[in-house]
Order: sequence, then structure tokens, then C-alpha cells
Amino acid sequence: MPIQHAVLALLRTGPSHGYELKGAFEAAIGPQWGALNIGHLYQVLDRLSRDGLVQSSRVAQDVKPDRVVYAMTPAGAAELTAWMSSPSPRTAGFRDDFFLKVMAAARSGDRELAGSVVDTQRTHLLQELRNLEQLRRDPDREPMVRLLLAAAARHVTADLSFLDDVETELPALVSEQARPAAREIRRAA
Repeated sequence: MPIQHAVLALLRTGPSHGYELKGAFEAAIGPQWGALNIGHLYQVLDRLSRDGLVQSSRVAQDVKPDRVVYAMTPAGAAELTAWMSSPSPRTAGFRDDFFLKVMAAARSGDRELAGSVVDTQRTHLLQELRNLEQLRRDPDREPMVRLLLAAAARHVTADLSFLDDVETELPALVSEQARPAAREIRRAA
């Protein structure tokens, strides 16, 4: 997850401290991304500082402990520009837990089990899509949050289309996977 680049983008507008960055990130991205763990954020800030992409300074406060304020360096600005001008390939490739469930269900040779796996996933995705659409209808949503919700809804819609493909291929998958098992049983007998 390119949190370090998001932090650099937030620092582009000026210096900030950790909790300010956390709030700005969550306000900019919205609830779909999830909360940003403050401990993780400080690890990212330490790494960015170590790499020379941000610099930190302590600001004294009257009542509270000193606050550490971070600012982007010219090297950080160059890194942000390079990141923004490059494509974003899938970081996890096409590894998918559901795909592994389809494989496991198909290998069982049990059509009912395989259909149940697909039905369970479809129910989950339809509920997720309803939730996303409800969030998108909120007229007070920030434009960036609406875009993230639209992207999430499109991903869910694509996953639903993939389920249609799975249902089409499921009879062949189940029978194809059952054949080697039947051969093994005959060989063992």
C-alpha cells in the first residue's frame, strides 16, 4: 500500500504533525479505505525521514509535550512526482481467496458444494454493492470519497461478472476435477 506516497501528497501543502496527517488522510479518502493506524503512520514518517524524503522538527507546546512536525524535502517532492507519473500495476497480482475456494470446491467433485461457494460469494458481493451505493448517495460526500466509492462499486460489479463466468464453467470444472479422483480410486482398487 503506497501510504508513504499519500503522506508525501498530504505534506505537499505544508508541514503537518502525525495526528493532523491522519485526520487529513481519513477526510480525503473516506470510510471505504478504513482508518489509518497512527502507529503505522509514525513508522512511515520515520522511514520517510530516514530516506531523506521528509524532515522533522520539534515544536514546543505550553501544556503538552513537544510536537514533531514533518515537512517534505525536495527529494520527497521528486519521489512524489515520480510516483504520480508512473502506472499502478496490481501489487498482489491476481491472487484471490475466492478463486482458491472455487478451485477447492471444484476439486471436491461436489456440484452442490461448488454452487454454494458461488452463492455465498454472490450474496456477500450484492450486500457490499448495496452498501457502497448507499454511501455514494450521500450528497455531503467529498468528491474524492465519491470517486473511491465508485471505484469500489465497479470492482464489486466486476467480481459479480466473474461469478457469472464461474457458474458457466462450474459443471465442467467439477466434472474435470472429479475424473482424476475417479482414476486414482480405480488404481488403488
